[in-house]
Order: sequence, then C-alpha cells, then structure tokens
Amino acid sequence: MEHIELFFKSIFIDNMVFATFLGMCSYLAVSKKVSTAVGLGAAVIFVLAITVPLNWLLDQYLLQPGALSWLGEEYASYDLSFLSFIMFIATIATMVQLVEIVVEKFSPSSYNSLGIFLPLIAVNCAILGGSLFMQSREIPTLGLATTYGIGSGIGWFLAILAIAAIREKIRYSNVPPALRGLGITFIITGLMAIGFMSFGGMLTGGDEEAPKEEKTAKVDSKKDNKEVLANNIKVNE
Repeated sequence: MEHIELFFKSIFIDNMVFATFLGMCSYLAVSKKVSTAVGLGAAVIFVLAITVPLNWLLDQYLLQPGALSWLGEEYASYDLSFLSFIMFIATIATMVQLVEIVVEKFSPSSYNSLGIFLPLIAVNCAILGGSLFMQSREIPTLGLATTYGIGSGIGWFLAILAIAAIREKIRYSNVPPALRGLGITFIITGLMAIGFMSFGGMLTGGDEEAPKEEKTAKVDSKKDNKEVLANNIKVNE
C-alpha cells in the first residue's frame, strides 16, 4: 500500500513540472512534437528510475553523518554530506551518457530530433530534484526510492506528452498573435498545473473520517446533556 501511495503521489500530487516547475527548459523546448516528447520522456523515466535508487544507496552508506560506520567504529564520526551534489550529479551524468549511447545506437532518428537536449538531461533540474527530494524526505527503503524515481519520471513524461499533444493541435487554433508560441504554452501549463492541484485530495480521504466521527460524538454528547437537563427539570417539578 505504501508503494502504491508513493507512486501515485509522485505522479499526480508532487508532479515535477506542475507542482515544483522543475525541468521546464526541456519541457518547453522539446514539446513541439509528440514523437520527440515521447522519446525524451522515456529517457527521463529511465534515468530517474536508475539514479534515484543509486543515489539512495550513496546517501545511506556514504554521505549521511555516520554512514561510514560499516567500515569500522573509527569512521562513524565522518560526515560526507557536503559531497551530495557532486556525487548525485556524477551518478546522473554517467547514466545519461549510457542513455545517449543506447539511443544513438538503436534510434538515430530520435537521437537527431532530441539534439542537444538529450545530453542536457544530465543538468536537468528535474533529474537532480528527484534525488534531492528523496534525500530531504528521508525515504526509508531502496524499494520506495525506486518507486519514487519511476513515479516521478512517469509524472514528467505525462506532463511533456500532454503539452506536446496540445501544442500540435493548437497550431490550427485561432490564437491571438501576442500569445502565439511560448505565451499560450505558459498559459496552458498554468491551467494544467491548477488541474493537477485537484489531485491533492486523492490520498486524504481517510483523514477526513476522524473529524466526522468527532462531530457525531459531540452531537451525541449534546443530546445526552439535553436529556439529563430535561430529566433534572422534571424531577425538580
């Protein structure tokens, strides 16, 4: 249940684009065609699914204060957390190079269409943000870190796929000249972000039951108090 909750939360509620507006450079530049958006979105899913668990292992066994205790008691006082950014970016850059090699080998058309934005995944703030959010939220297990990485990648994929599909159709719409291009894209992105905010109530249904029970308990107690008062009045009469 915890994995399912984290999975859907990372896709809809904590969406990298619509909740934190990370990765907007690639999101705006590579969303003119659906085919190109699908290629980049798949690459982002792969990179996040690999780098978030790898960076979780680095954080747990190397970077956190006292993480080196597995080497011996004399290393328990070491704190390498200041190396988090360097280590995370190095891991991300390595995986992006692997993705670039694979895409160039098996899909040269996608490699040419993505252009400079494929290697730029290494410095995409959405990719680094996934690892930093994993660290700051203190995700407890490797399995949950993998779930969070995959969910975050799918969330970013859905965002760029949706805006690409809209931008392909909006070419045939009568958009005012002043809003054509990035103007109308920003407006649509803002409206989509507002729409995704509605998913914030998906995982809070169980929390609302307790206040209802408290309200009914208060109502029952008031009824009991009224009955006691009425009985006392009758006795006094």
